[in-house]
Amino acid sequence: MPPLVTIVTPSYNQARFLEQTIRSVLAQDYPHIEYIIVDGGSTDGSVDIIRKYEEHLAWWVSEPDKGQSHAINKGFARARGDILAWINSDDLYTPYAVREAVAFLEAHPEVGMVYADALYIDEEGYILGKFPAAQTDYRRMMRGYVHIPQATTFFRASVYREVGPLDDEMFYAFDYDLWVRIARKYPIRYLPRLWAYFRIHLHSKTVAGDDRCWPDMWRVYRRQGGPVLSIMGAKYVIRQAIGPLWRWRRRWWMERARRRATQRVEVPPPP
Repeated sequence: MPPLVTIVTPSYNQARFLEQTIRSVLAQDYPHIEYIIVDGGSTDGSVDIIRKYEEHLAWWVSEPDKGQSHAINKGFARARGDILAWINSDDLYTPYAVREAVAFLEAHPEVGMVYADALYIDEEGYILGKFPAAQTDYRRMMRGYVHIPQATTFFRASVYREVGPLDDEMFYAFDYDLWVRIARKYPIRYLPRLWAYFRIHLHSKTVAGDDRCWPDMWRVYRRQGGPVLSIMGAKYVIRQAIGPLWRWRRRWWMERARRRATQRVEVPPPP
């Protein structure tokens, strides 16, 4: 029997994008998927969208929670899958992502997590550029070289149960925290294949909260025993110092990329 894959979508007031995310999961060409949606008590019509696809869901809930990481933990607590993943409520999978991730993990039983390439898209789905994904490992991540697009990550449920759950007191770098814990014990592998579209816009957490991600990463680094005087320490100080300039550069890049964008991602119709 092929492995069951559990995918969790955490969501809160993302009605504008949620249906496209759901459709990208349901359009996968891998049939053994358990899909769970954990909504934080949205008031923008998200619940109506979830109910529209209720028959395709293993479980869903809409109730107040402590944030994104807490919602994902709630979903994984219900998971029956052999392989786990989460995709946020404004991101999209390519139709073959799950199938290829399963095939790789099946062929490489020593690997704890696999990830691939992602493209940045804007609010309307226009492609802005490519996420700088690359092979990394525990040592490199502890030096600040992450290079992992979250929406493309798939990891074994047994590994998650060993090193998890997510830190639900952490709002920004909880994914980095999990990857570090996985990579400390198991190989992680990058595949040069397009598995996801990562949506960025001025109100997305990646842009609006970029300056708050590095303090979380520093907490993870220190919790892993990393010394203060280090490459990671130098990066942390520099990023804190140039935070306003970095945010301006990110916004400038987004506006420039949007003006040049011509290709739009088409999401499959509902099943």
